[in-house]
Amino acid sequence: MRSLVKLFKYFFVSALIVAPSSVAAEDPGFLALGAGYYDVYQKKHKATEFRAEYRSGEKIWIFKPLLGVMGTSDTAIYGYGGFLVDVFFGRRFVLTPSLSAGYYEDGDGRDLGYGLEFRSSIEFSYRFDNRARLGLAFYHLSNANLGDFNPGTEVLSVLYSIPLNSRE
Repeated sequence: MRSLVKLFKYFFVSALIVAPSSVAAEDPGFLALGAGYYDVYQKKHKATEFRAEYRSGEKIWIFKPLLGVMGTSDTAIYGYGGFLVDVFFGRRFVLTPSLSAGYYEDGDGRDLGYGLEFRSSIEFSYRFDNRARLGLAFYHLSNANLGDFNPGTEVLSVLYSIPLNSRE
């Protein structure tokens, strides 16, 4: 787990160093829809994850705001807000690290130890001509030891990001 956190930090620092490109300037806001595998490393609480995110096209320096909601097949729900950075590799490939915080309710699923949970995510996407994206995302959800216990969980999902407006 520590190696994943280190990897995320390296990607995030790299994103801060990389200068914004003209390709990035063309991107609008997105509605990102996803489905995935909740609690990847545990055998006890496996579930299907469904997610919807609004990703703003507006930047605050290099950061873009995001708002989202995640639910699982065992009725856990997580509403969150945060920021992301798009790092372009050419015109087609986009690496998107993000950080978020929000409220988690476990439903019939995994108890994560506290209502306030933090999400660190990394996504790698292919960008189509119409600016839509298809990507693979991995994230860690944790209460940062604010609760009595902090089991955390990981999610692996596929995302399709639909452009909300055109900037042609």
